[in-house]
Amino acid sequence: MSWQRAMNSRAIALWAFALAVPLLAGAAVFAVMGADPLAAYSVMFQGAFGSWGRFSEVLVKASALSLTGLAVILAARMNLWNIGCEGQLVMGAVFATAAALNLGDTLPPALMLPCAALCGMAGGAVWASGPAWLRSRLGVSEIITTLLLNYVAIALMEHLYFGVWRDPAGFGFPGTAMFAEAARLPRLTGTRVHPGLLAGIAGAVLLAWALAKTRWGYELTVMGLGPKAASYAGMNAARRGFWVLLFSGAIAGLAGMAEVTGIHYRLQQGVAVGYGYDGVIVACLARLHPALATPAAVVLAAVLVGGEYLQTKMRLPSAASLVIEAALLLSLLWLQVRKKR
Repeated sequence: MSWQRAMNSRAIALWAFALAVPLLAGAAVFAVMGADPLAAYSVMFQGAFGSWGRFSEVLVKASALSLTGLAVILAARMNLWNIGCEGQLVMGAVFATAAALNLGDTLPPALMLPCAALCGMAGGAVWASGPAWLRSRLGVSEIITTLLLNYVAIALMEHLYFGVWRDPAGFGFPGTAMFAEAARLPRLTGTRVHPGLLAGIAGAVLLAWALAKTRWGYELTVMGLGPKAASYAGMNAARRGFWVLLFSGAIAGLAGMAEVTGIHYRLQQGVAVGYGYDGVIVACLARLHPALATPAAVVLAAVLVGGEYLQTKMRLPSAASLVIEAALLLSLLWLQVRKKR
């Protein structure tokens, strides 16, 4: 019992240290900029939680972050690292935009959003299929291939809304035409909160149940923890890895669909803002447990929204919040390595 208490105390101490480091790093940055660190953190807190309007923006960002976090968690549970959620999110947005622009006025309204969601998921899965095939057939690292495809996806998206999909009635603004009403997600009154957050919560519950209660989830966990043992047991890790990466891409693609149909109502600049990369931090904060993905997404979204408010209120660069974000990621990675010893 005393050994168990010692282990719990050690775990608490490690977590406390891991969370203190990014706060100290942020305080050092604020001090260098000539600001009072305590005042800056107070402003960030007010920016994220000071009113319902500000907190609603936290929930808006958490919608995308919870989905990209789940995408990373699903792949990571099989010891695969999908760093391409940014590109898969972008391609989900592109595919959903194609559906909205071409079918928005012809499909029955009740079918438009489900169709856009399926197209968004297909876009993310298609973008993940190349790295998945290379990984399963040739053993090529998915970390490199998924990461590199992020830049290709963003370039392709920019080519579309700067070029062939550019709205001729947009007064030179780089973006597609606005979506039809049927292709827009409903919002909570007075806010930009849309059902994307509910999709993240539902996905977290479904994935947690599948991993804990189904044979599929059990085999996936075994392949992640002990690939050689899984191979001896007759499990086909290559084929399972291929499909896991496709599902992971589909979840990230759904986040892209929610961004264009719930926030922008068109494809334009601002879709690729790093939610895919932030999904890695969400996954680490959640300790790769799907049930913790949404709370972790809310925490990270609060840091981002608080950083933006910091810029408005104290005229400090919002990039200061990115320092905290980066320090948090490094700290969590250190914690993961430390706990394995």
